[in-house]
Amino acid sequence: MKDFLVRTASELDWHYGPEQLILMGLLLLWLWLIWPSDEFKALLTDKAKQTQILLASVALNALWLLNANVTQGIHVHFLGLVTLMLMYGWRMASVISILPVLFFTTFVIKSPFDFAIYGLLGINLPLFLCFMVYSQIFKYLPHHLFVYIFGGAFINAFLSILFHILLWAAWLWLSTDYDWAFLRDNYLLIIPLLGFPEALLNGMAITLLVVYRPHWLYDYSDSTYLK
Repeated sequence: MKDFLVRTASELDWHYGPEQLILMGLLLLWLWLIWPSDEFKALLTDKAKQTQILLASVALNALWLLNANVTQGIHVHFLGLVTLMLMYGWRMASVISILPVLFFTTFVIKSPFDFAIYGLLGINLPLFLCFMVYSQIFKYLPHHLFVYIFGGAFINAFLSILFHILLWAAWLWLSTDYDWAFLRDNYLLIIPLLGFPEALLNGMAITLLVVYRPHWLYDYSDSTYLK
């Protein structure tokens, strides 16, 4: 174990620039603005919920470890963000994802100082955009179970991959030597290939939760969607 930790530490890229520090500040500011204080107060006395969130974090870590490195800086993995959002709300989901982000950037990307960049652009902003899509679906479409699963979970999960890849590609374009043509041909083209399995994965997960554990979902109610 000691040898593994020493070897891992030696492989990590500890270099950082001013943009990493700026984004770290932005991530901390973002988390401070969205911090779900009421939910955390309730969480302190709910042991079952604490265990559930711990298991969700472990599951998210496992999902992100199914990662393919296309080339330096380009990482391809499923997200599971929409399921997390529909279970805990987008603010709590943003906070829960911090530990998996730290694990991913340290042991997969092997660049701990990319933690803030990946957390903000790769996870938190896509989560917020998915929440905006979900809120518009709830506002303008009928409150029907099919709409909840197909619109709020399936289509929204596809969009989560779209937001994630577009934002990360924009960061790579601005901060590395990759030009947009290279990113388009080697990264953006995988959106349909990755988006449909992501949509199916989240859609199936939410369907199972609706059937067997509806009380685990943040704002789902039989009286709302099964009138």
